[in-house]
Amino acid sequence: MSSSTNNNHDPSQTPANSSKDLLNPSLSNNIQTIKQTVDNSNDIIIREVTIGKSEKHLIAIIYTDGLADQTAITDFIMESLMLELDESLANKTKAINQYLKDTCLTVGDVKDIEDFTGVFSAIMNGETVILLDGASKGISASTKSSKDRAITEPTTESVIRGPRESFTETLRTNTALIRRKIKNPNLWIKSRVIGKVTQTDIAVMYINGIANEKIVNEVLERLDSIDIDGILESGYIEALIQDSKYTIFPTIYNSERPDVIAAELLEGKIAILVDGTPFVLIVPALLTSFLQSSEDYYQNFIISSLIRLLRFFGITISLIVPSLYVSITTFHQEMLPTAMLISLASQREGVPFPAVVEALIMEVAFEILREAGLRMPRTIGPAISIVGTLVIGQAAVEAGIVSSVMVIIVSLTAICSFLFPAYGLSNTIRVLRFPLMILAAGFGLFGVMIGVMALILHLCSLRSFGVPYMSPFAPIIPDDQKDAILLFPRGSLLTRPRLVNQINKIRSQKSLNKNNH
Repeated sequence: MSSSTNNNHDPSQTPANSSKDLLNPSLSNNIQTIKQTVDNSNDIIIREVTIGKSEKHLIAIIYTDGLADQTAITDFIMESLMLELDESLANKTKAINQYLKDTCLTVGDVKDIEDFTGVFSAIMNGETVILLDGASKGISASTKSSKDRAITEPTTESVIRGPRESFTETLRTNTALIRRKIKNPNLWIKSRVIGKVTQTDIAVMYINGIANEKIVNEVLERLDSIDIDGILESGYIEALIQDSKYTIFPTIYNSERPDVIAAELLEGKIAILVDGTPFVLIVPALLTSFLQSSEDYYQNFIISSLIRLLRFFGITISLIVPSLYVSITTFHQEMLPTAMLISLASQREGVPFPAVVEALIMEVAFEILREAGLRMPRTIGPAISIVGTLVIGQAAVEAGIVSSVMVIIVSLTAICSFLFPAYGLSNTIRVLRFPLMILAAGFGLFGVMIGVMALILHLCSLRSFGVPYMSPFAPIIPDDQKDAILLFPRGSLLTRPRLVNQINKIRSQKSLNKNNH
C-alpha cells in the first residue's frame, strides 16, 4: 500500500477536469481557465496589475476572499510588487519570476506552482497565487487568514484542577497547543489530505523514539486507503480506520484537551488531528482510557484512586441495576428481605405493567428527556430536562403507571451514567442497559449473567490497532496495574504501557535505578 496521498485525489473530482494541465505561458488563457473552473464565483478575486518601470510586466494576483488575509496581501505582496524591477531583468521572464520570490515577496512561505491543481489547492487553502504573463510557472505565497475561534475551556471534559484550554477548529492552532506541551524536536507530524471534494487536511502526530513504528505505519496506511468524497469531522476518520466496525464500544479515543493528548503521546500513542474539528483522535485506545480523567494525575493519588473506584462502581450500577431489579422482582423474590418485599408489593399493587415494561417505559422516557435537553437552546435546555423529569416522574407515580422504586432506580442509573469522563462510553452503557433488561425479563439472574459474560467475551475479542482492548486486564500485565483501576504514586509510574510501547519503555531511568538500589 502506498504511503502517499495521491490515491485520495481523483482528477475527475478536483476543480475542473483541466486542473491537471500545466500552466500556460499566456496569462489571459490561465485566467480564463480559472474563471471557467470556478464559474466566475465572486469570492475568487483575480487582480491584474502591471509592474516594472521601463519594461512593463503583467501579473495576476489570485486569492479567495474570506480565506486569505487581505491585510497581508496588501502589505506584503501588493506593495512589494510595486517596487521597481532591476533593469537587467528586462525581457527575462524566468529571471523576473525568481526575482519576485527572492527579493520582492516578504511573506514567509513562497513556493512554485506548475499546474492548475497547485493553483486551486493554494487558493482554496487561503494562499495567494501570483501568475506572470509569459511564464509557465506561478508563485504561491502563504497568506492564510488567522481568523478562528478563540481558545476556550473544554465543554465536554471539565475539571476542577488542570489547564483551561481546549482545541479549536483550526488545525495549526491545535498542533501548536500540543507543541506547547511537548517542546521536543522528536514530536513529528505527518500530513495527509483526504476527501476528493473537501480536501481536508489531516495531521498525524507522534513522538519518534517512543511511538511504535509498526503502529505509526499502520495508521498511515489506513489513512491512505480511505477513498471518500468528504471529511467534515474526525468521526468520519474514526469510523473508517477502526479495527472493528461492528462494535458498540469506541475503539478510538477522542479528546478536546491538549493536556490529555500530550499525556497519551508520552505513552507512545498516536494522535490524529482533523482540520475543522476540536476533537483529536488517539490510537491505540484501551478501555481504561475511557475511565480515566486528566485530573486524576493532578491531585493526590489516594483521592484519585478512590474516585476511580467510584467510577467503576458507577458503571456497574448504571449497567446492571435496572436488569437486577427486573430479574429479582420477576423471578427471585425470595432474595429480598420480607419487609422490603412487602413494601415493593404494596407499591406495585396498582401498576398495570410487568416490571420489565415499567423499566423500559421509564428508561425510554428519561433518554428522550435527556436528548431533548441536549438539543434545545442552552438557556432553556437544562431547565426543561430537570423540570420534565421531576414532573413526569411524579405524575407517573401518582397515576399508578410506575412504582416509586422504579423512579429511584432510573434516576440512580442516569446519575451514574454521568460519571464517565468519556461521553462515548457513556452512550454505550446507555444502550446496553436495554438488552440486559430484556434478558432479565426472560431468564432472570441467569440471563443477566449470560449477558455480562457475553459482554466480557466481546470486550476481550476487540483490538485497537492490534493492541488488546482490555489490556492490562486481559492479558494481565502486572506493571501496568499501577495505572489501571488504582493509581499508584507518581514515582512508581516509571514504565509506559507494555503492549502500546515496545521500544522506549522507561519514563525515568534515573528514578528506576534509584528504586532498584
